[in-house]
Order: sequence, then C-alpha cells, then structure tokens
Amino acid sequence: MPTTITRAQLTTDIVLAGVFAVVCLPFAILGGWPDLIVLAVFAAALAVRRWSPAWSLGMAWAAALAQMLMLRDLQLYDAAVLGVLYSTAAHGRPLVKWLGLASAGVGALVATGYLAIVKPLAGAAFVGPTDAIGMLTMSGILFVASIAVLVLAWTTGLLVRSVRDTREIRRREEIATRERELVEYRYVVEQERNRIARDMHDVVAHSLAVVIAQADGARFAARTDPEAATAGLGTIAGVARGALGDVRLLLAELRHAESDSPQPALDDLDVLLEQVRTAGLDVRFTEAGAPLQLGTGNQIAVYRIVQEGLTNALRHGDTTKPVELGFAWDERGVDVTLANAMRADAPPPESHAFRHGIPGMRERAQLAGGSLFAEAGDDAVFRVRARIPAQQGCAA
Repeated sequence: MPTTITRAQLTTDIVLAGVFAVVCLPFAILGGWPDLIVLAVFAAALAVRRWSPAWSLGMAWAAALAQMLMLRDLQLYDAAVLGVLYSTAAHGRPLVKWLGLASAGVGALVATGYLAIVKPLAGAAFVGPTDAIGMLTMSGILFVASIAVLVLAWTTGLLVRSVRDTREIRRREEIATRERELVEYRYVVEQERNRIARDMHDVVAHSLAVVIAQADGARFAARTDPEAATAGLGTIAGVARGALGDVRLLLAELRHAESDSPQPALDDLDVLLEQVRTAGLDVRFTEAGAPLQLGTGNQIAVYRIVQEGLTNALRHGDTTKPVELGFAWDERGVDVTLANAMRADAPPPESHAFRHGIPGMRERAQLAGGSLFAEAGDDAVFRVRARIPAQQGCAA
C-alpha cells in the first residue's frame, strides 16, 4: 500500500532520481542497452522509494537480478540499492522494513557469489582459479564489505525513522498537554462562573426580598404611621446600597482572573438576621454544642445556605409565623436546620420560583464536602437541613 506523502516530497524524489540517472548515464552508455535498461529500473525504484517502499524494493531486486542474468559488470548505478534499503527502514511499514533488512543479508550473499565466481573483480585477478583458500578469503572479504555497506544503509534509515517517530511522539504529547490545559482552564472558568452566578443570585434575591418586604410595609404604614414608613425607606436604602456594593464586587471578579474581595463568614450572620428581622421576619435562632472553626469555604457555604433559606421564607413563607433557625455543633461539623411556615398560595419547591435557590444551596453544601436536604412537609412547613463538615484538627 502506498505511503501518504506530499506532492512536494514525491516531486523531490523524482527529481533526485533523474539527477542520479543523468550522473550514471555516461557509464551506462558504455555498457550498451542492457545497462541502460537496468539504470532506468533503478532510477524508477529511487523515484518511488518514499511513495511505496515495497515497490521500490521489488524494482531494485528486479534490476539487480536482470543485471546479473545479463552478466553485466558492477556499475555506478548499483549505488541505488543503498537508497532503496535506506527507504525501506525509514519509510516502510513493519513488514517492508524487515524485508529490507533480510534483503541486505541475502543481497550480500548473492553479490558475493556473483563478484567472486561469475564476475570476479579486477582486484581479485591475482587469485588463481584453483586456489581454494584464496577464493574463500576473497569471498569472505567481499561478503563482509557488502553486508557492512548494505546494512549500514538500512541502519541509517532506521535511525532516521526513530528520530522522526520520537519527534512525532513529543509533538503529540505537547498537543495533548495543551488540550488538557485548555480543558482544565475551561473547567476552572466554568466553575468560577457558576460560583459567581450563585453569589449573584444570593445577593440579589436576598436584597430584593428585603426591599420588597420593606416597601410593602412602608406603603401600608405611610398613612397611619409615617415614622415607620420613613424607617422602612431607610432600611430599603441601606439594603440597596449594600447589594450594590456586593454586585460591584462580583462584577469586579468577572473582570479579573483572581479577586481578593471579601466573602461573608459566620460572624456576618448577625447582620443578616438583623436585616430579615427588620424586613418583618421573626427569626428565632438557637445554637447547641461547642462551635468549631470552619474553613473559609465552609463558612461561606453556611452563610449562603442560611441567606437563601431566609430569603425563600421571606418571599414564599408565612411571615406572620416565626422561622426556626438552628445550629447543632459536634466534633465533626455543624448541622444547619431552617423551618418556616409556607403560605397557602406559595409555589411548590420544584417550581420556577425555587429553580435556582434550592439547587444552589445543595451545590454549595456538596462543594463544602457536606449535604443538603430540602422538602415541604404535610404540615405546610418547609424544612432545610444541611450538614457542613469542619476542618479536621481545628476546634474553637
């Protein structure tokens, strides 16, 4: 089967074969038409040595056998055999490659017999026809010289092939490395986008819920209690300013690969609870056990889960009833529970209203190495239970 090569490579081989034929032509002309035929076949073998090393090897053998059958002397065009053997090792398929090596050995034997017996070299004229020892000595010298030259050509092709294959392997490894780095980069970017999307949802949804609750309260209290309405408007302004600052920080993270913007921690829960209480939600917080030192990521997870749970309670729950928030600490972490009464017209947890909140809370818990379970019970109470582990070896 022909090897895939470029048109430029095939053109180069044909041109080199033509140059070889032109150089050998004067010597072939002296030998007559038999040498011209052999030269033409050798030149054709060189022309297709990379396109089809198998055909090239076959034509070289045909030319050599024809030369010996016509009892022609050793000629310059016999050097084409070296180029053919080189190509079988450098460009041939595994079978052709090893056939090239076998051809070098067989060819050395055939050439030795032909040059020692049928057409003795001029340098062997001193050897008499009956001198058996001299004949064997000359045959040995011819065989060693022939196989050394032929195998050297084949070995050179094999070395070139090894270098080429090594470069190709390195090139593929570099491509694979770049592709792997690109995939890892895209994964990191996607994870960062998801994190920012969760933070954006938490900040905007919570702040808007507080603003809506305060705006509704201020609207109803405007006529009967102007001072309460004014206080509600002040709360709206404060929450809106805080949300605007958080959104700006999140947008800054989108513009930079890394950000040192502050993230919420457990110490910020008091401010969060004060905000939702001001918005009209009766939050009753209880804590049991000795608090542990959570990692930064786990603290953020706890804060955002509580924030999202309270936001859902403010938006979809019955604000006339208290919301129970509890932390239960043990030596391995904290269990966060949040329960709020649901309004009769509240959407079910699987609806569009909960599409981002609950999956976001669950994802935050899983990324922190914990778990989260949320359901609406038959008693019209929506419960969120999260387990967030602590850093091993850290205690308060």
